[in-house]
Amino acid sequence: MIKPEPDLALVVREIAEEMQARSDRGDVAGYIPELARVDPNAFGMVVIAADGQIAAGGDSEQPFSIQSVSKVFTLTLALGKVGDRLWRRVGREPSGTAFNSIVQLERENGVPRNPFINAGALAVTDVILSGHQPREALGEILRFMRFLADDVSIVIDEGVAGSEQRTGFRNAALANYMRSFGVIENPVDFTLGVYFHHCAIAMSCRQLAMAGRFLAHGGRNPETGHNVVTPERARRINALMLTCGHYDGSGEFAYRVGLPGKSGVGGGILAVAPGKASIAVWSPGLDASGNSHLGRIALEALTRRMGWSIFGA
Repeated sequence: MIKPEPDLALVVREIAEEMQARSDRGDVAGYIPELARVDPNAFGMVVIAADGQIAAGGDSEQPFSIQSVSKVFTLTLALGKVGDRLWRRVGREPSGTAFNSIVQLERENGVPRNPFINAGALAVTDVILSGHQPREALGEILRFMRFLADDVSIVIDEGVAGSEQRTGFRNAALANYMRSFGVIENPVDFTLGVYFHHCAIAMSCRQLAMAGRFLAHGGRNPETGHNVVTPERARRINALMLTCGHYDGSGEFAYRVGLPGKSGVGGGILAVAPGKASIAVWSPGLDASGNSHLGRIALEALTRRMGWSIFGA
């Protein structure tokens, strides 16, 4: 007897209610002053299924700073510009260290382990910046995000960007160290400025889930039929999200959730159930690795109830 598919809308609503009732919420990213003021009790979740069904719960329409989730989209853009030449400047291996660590850069001649740690994302940003002024490069990133989400209202939170620029000394150290090896080719201040601003893009769970749909469907937007990337490139981006998308908590996320995903210290997570759904969840409290504490728990509950783990139900 075939087991009926669970009611997605009901599952998402139930998970949102469960998460909102929990007291173990993690800690907000206090080292970025603007993020330190975010309400730790917020929680939102949106799942967009292959047939276009949108299931939402909690604070699903409230914009938040996507932070490192933006690195999925800058990686996509950079690969579109230079293809596999990108891998001369950044690796594809899990880091096993904190997202802002400089230790591995010292051991590996300034080449970051992967495009999702801060050093790697700075190298990717530098690729996008090449041949452009910072404002032009940033405009390209923002247009790409609006195109993917089909929403021109998406903006950069200038308060968050300014807050990061004033306190981003570790990122400046990473960028300058990579510049000494030629991994960063543009003026460091330009690369840092574009990086801080794309991390400060503000989106709701609904907008973020919309933007990630192409990764759930072989590089194609299932609604418009537009091919964003090839199926092969979509698979490879998903592979990097699975192995590297949660910093030194990536193994734990894969073990518990079983989906490709990318987190940000704003509390957002974009997750992909290949062939099934694009998922965005937001809860500002972070765990020790800098990933959304309740976001991971909510996604674990979703994959268990829907049977969506890529490793089997």
